[in-house]
Amino acid sequence: MSTTSIPTAGNTHRRALKSGFAALVGTTVEWYDFYVYAIAAAIVFPHVFFPNADPALATLASFGTYAVAFFMRPIGGIIFGHVGDRLGRKPALTITLVMMGVATVCVGLLPSYATIGIWGPILLIIFRMVQGLAVGGEWGGASLMAVESAPEKWKNFYGGFTQLGNPLGALLSSLAFFLLALMGDDALLAWGWRIPFLFSVVLIGVGFWVRYRVEETPVFEAKVEGKKQSTPLVFAIKNNWFPILMGVCIVAMSSGGYVIATTFVQNYATSPEVGITASVILGAMSVASLVEAIVTLPVAMLGDKIGAKAVMLGGIILSFFCMIPMILVIEAHNVALIFLFASLLRITLSGAWAPLSTLMAQMFRPQARYTSMSLSYGIGAAFWGGLSPAAASAIMLATGNVWAVIGFFGVLTAAALIGTIFAPQHSDVAPVTGSFKARTDTTAVTISEGN
Repeated sequence: MSTTSIPTAGNTHRRALKSGFAALVGTTVEWYDFYVYAIAAAIVFPHVFFPNADPALATLASFGTYAVAFFMRPIGGIIFGHVGDRLGRKPALTITLVMMGVATVCVGLLPSYATIGIWGPILLIIFRMVQGLAVGGEWGGASLMAVESAPEKWKNFYGGFTQLGNPLGALLSSLAFFLLALMGDDALLAWGWRIPFLFSVVLIGVGFWVRYRVEETPVFEAKVEGKKQSTPLVFAIKNNWFPILMGVCIVAMSSGGYVIATTFVQNYATSPEVGITASVILGAMSVASLVEAIVTLPVAMLGDKIGAKAVMLGGIILSFFCMIPMILVIEAHNVALIFLFASLLRITLSGAWAPLSTLMAQMFRPQARYTSMSLSYGIGAAFWGGLSPAAASAIMLATGNVWAVIGFFGVLTAAALIGTIFAPQHSDVAPVTGSFKARTDTTAVTISEGN
């Protein structure tokens, strides 16, 4: 057994801001790519890649290709968690960024079912799998890049930079499709939908340049001086199984609930039964993404004042109670209220999202932290986020009642509450039990490296 010290005195605001900005740019690009696909899966792909199926079944099939990426996330978490724990956060994040961009551009170049038949959906699934691998390794590493570089009393704020990438990515993707939808559905389905996918190549170039210049985190630099974990996955499963399980539960709202409130809601609003035009719901989602982007950092900072758990619990509960009027105003075709409640719902969801990076990063001790965090988030995203759109569509198909979907949203709420309440929390500077031995001056912490 060997010991190393984490030089937390080096966690300056300058370093944290640089790391936080790199995390923000990278996650914005990755989530843009991810949500471009999600929007297309709800509005475009049923027509382009599944044109011969019943509309409801075509939607279900399209959401099935969407779900594939979520099931690849745990694998991506294991692969890039290993890279991140062994070689560093920076190389893992650079690889995931490039992977995501290449896969997204390939989708934009993919011929339709009318051109190449069944190979269209097959290749669509393959590219989506690559996206899932990339996101599975991206989020945990970007979160650690921001949180591990931040001063102790500012970890939620700088961790929020990673979370800000989600609404910014959603905003860019929603705005892109909103502008294209103004040209009419025919142009959107014929060729317009490809533009947001192809535009990813520009964003990837910017993201790569920013991320390549960032420093490693003090936590990983300290691990390099000590003994590295030879098998981070084994250590994670053996020592972190309980926080991994709680993390899976926490993600029920931030992943599963989020995609219900965005992807499913868009599909439900534009369905023949409801009949709201794509431009209206895309406009509402674009405004909501902007609102979420504005409130993410203030909500994250609130976690430094009253605690990440308190913010998370409030966001989870309020999200459930905002989802009900959201469905009511959609059914009433009240455009003004659709815009209002779409934004309110994203504000409450930010409470379940903005503190998530810091909350989950501090659920795990530094040994195999990248692997543990990515695995927990990846499994949760696969189970809740991957299945939720398809499950919601199946529930609608079986019952014909959207309130059954609201009941499913309630299950996600309950799971997230349980995970948040019982999630353990550790500090890189505070004395903790177990394999940590903390120094009394709070400027560094000694880690006992084992296994």
